[in-house]
Amino acid sequence: MLFAIMATDAPDSLQARITARPAHIERLQALQNAGRLVLAGPHPAIESPDPGAAGFTGSLIVAEFASQTEAQEWADADPYVAAGVYAQVLIKPFKRAFPA
Repeated sequence: MLFAIMATDAPDSLQARITARPAHIERLQALQNAGRLVLAGPHPAIESPDPGAAGFTGSLIVAEFASQTEAQEWADADPYVAAGVYAQVLIKPFKRAFPA
């Protein structure tokens, strides 16, 4: 089943995000290589694809997991969690409607 992993960044976490990004991307690449990643990306703090020093307010990942428990375990092991980038992570089942 698909799950949406919705994370909110901690205040002033941009440098930690930059430092942990390679390991975070590596895990997303593994999901993509396994055919389980639907989409992933950050929420810029301003209306810009490159927000610079304004940074980001969080991230969204939609991916396939066997259960919500598995999705939670995967999210808990994210390098952004370990680095203190994410202040909160919410996981919900997701039903893809469009595009079909």
